[in-house]
Amino acid sequence: MEARSELKLKLYQIFKEFMTRITKLEELESAANTFLQRFQQGLCLLKRSPVVTSSDLIKNILKNNETRRLKSYIESGCINIDDAAKSTRALQTSLSGLSDHLIKAQSLLSELERLTDEAALAIETATTTQLDVDSGDELEQVTSDEENESVHFPQEPEVTEYATVIAVVYSMVKQNNVMQEKIVRSLSLKTSFDELDTYTMMWSLRPFVKDEIMNRAWKCIY
Repeated sequence: MEARSELKLKLYQIFKEFMTRITKLEELESAANTFLQRFQQGLCLLKRSPVVTSSDLIKNILKNNETRRLKSYIESGCINIDDAAKSTRALQTSLSGLSDHLIKAQSLLSELERLTDEAALAIETATTTQLDVDSGDELEQVTSDEENESVHFPQEPEVTEYATVIAVVYSMVKQNNVMQEKIVRSLSLKTSFDELDTYTMMWSLRPFVKDEIMNRAWKCIY
């Protein structure tokens, strides 16, 4: 019983540390999503379609209200110089923020991978090591034949669940991070509006992260 309690405590500590880093990763993703939205807004402004002057109605409006400023504005593609400068800076800031997110996220993923390996190793060590305890209820004696006997650590759900949930959650967030990397690497002035809409939607939805599994993970803490 003592060995089992020690294992459970060790896995619980690993699990808490793991979920703390998951929280930090989610905070990073939320902040990065803001940068992605700003990039979308800035690019939409720079690539905004010019006024269609082929319409008779528009021609009359422009003719009756033509000024040097309006003419210059239309000739520039309906983009104010100051707005264009601000949008350009916003694009640069957003890309810088997203790149920084990838670096920080990768660092957290490395820590999550380490914790995942630690949890798996703890389970493996417990199941393959002969435990010296007094009570026979704390061991399962499995006899394969009269000459070969092996002792197994009882695989109770509350003990192994920590390691299992850690492995599953790590796999999900890793896949989600790969998706985010592809999104950030593909961003440029040539990115279409439809692509940006898809990118922002996928970033928010986190398709590889299952809510029911994350809810189960948090229940293991509280």
